Amino acid sequence: MSAEYATFGLAPAMRAGGVLANGDFQIHRDFVDFVVDGRPLLFQLSDLDAVSPLASDVPPAIFTAQVHSLLLETEPPLPDGRYVIYGCPECEDLACGAVTAVIERDGEDFLWRDFAWQTDEQADLELNGYHGIGPFRFHGTQYREALDSLLSGSVGTRRRVLLIGARVALLAKLAAALRIIGIGADITRDAHDVPADELRGYGAVAFGRAVTEEERAAVRRSFERAGVDVTYVDGLAPIVPLLVAQIEHALDRSPVERRRLTRLVAADGEAGVEVTSPCRVRLTAYRLDRLYRTHVHEVFDGILEPGRHRIALDAKAVKGESFLVARTSGSVLVEAMAH
Repeated sequence: MSAEYATFGLAPAMRAGGVLANGDFQIHRDFVDFVVDGRPLLFQLSDLDAVSPLASDVPPAIFTAQVHSLLLETEPPLPDGRYVIYGCPECEDLACGAVTAVIERDGEDFLWRDFAWQTDEQADLELNGYHGIGPFRFHGTQYREALDSLLSGSVGTRRRVLLIGARVALLAKLAAALRIIGIGADITRDAHDVPADELRGYGAVAFGRAVTEEERAAVRRSFERAGVDVTYVDGLAPIVPLLVAQIEHALDRSPVERRRLTRLVAADGEAGVEVTSPCRVRLTAYRLDRLYRTHVHEVFDGILEPGRHRIALDAKAVKGESFLVARTSGSVLVEAMAH
């Protein structure tokens, strides 16, 4: 079958979880995405909320089986030689919908073709085919080396955060919210006596606003002595969904140039947003009043085309001490509103 050669690669990616303004939550998922001709394949599927089968939170045996499947070393999981390329981030049920494709060998090459949205055992290419995507022909050596690298290295990401602060009740609520969406969290006042092996399990450290600079410096020294490179988060305000968003952003290890949401500014009653592919963007404003009560406003929810966008904000939503959270299916950014 004729098809132009495309480059094949892999890159870390994230499905942003979080506590939503209406009280719902969605699970945080880290996974390895397919990079075709230098661009994440997922971005070519518009606003699809999905993850690849190469998720970091599946048991090692299942992850290894998924890699061998993509190498065509096992039987196809679906009829007609079809494989799941992206599936539901909340479960593994095909009924939720999945992007599938035929994967086959052509000499030394690997071919991905006939992409489709599939909800049962049989794919209807005429009705649900992605007619503008593929076929892709990959050089066998490049394809195998990329997938083999997953078998020789660790794909696990440090999805735990260390919470440090004085407001124990707030930290307990934050830890519970993080655990609900699949991020481990522990609470402490300092990290002085924490063994180095335990410190290596954290991907981020979040400081409450009451933590002094001296205390922060002591924590940093503990991680430096353990040889652990973590991201430090300075909590913007005692608002749990806002802090969850900050921590999710800190845990995002995907390359910046391969994210959907790459820029958020908030000033003078408007938001500046930049996206790299068509996607749904939700903007939520959080505000503290003079009595430190939290007010939440959904200020935008819509599909944006690639590029930079300016979005006017309701003045009531962003007056006083306020913060803006921008979410797509794969990214989250947080900014304090500048007045």
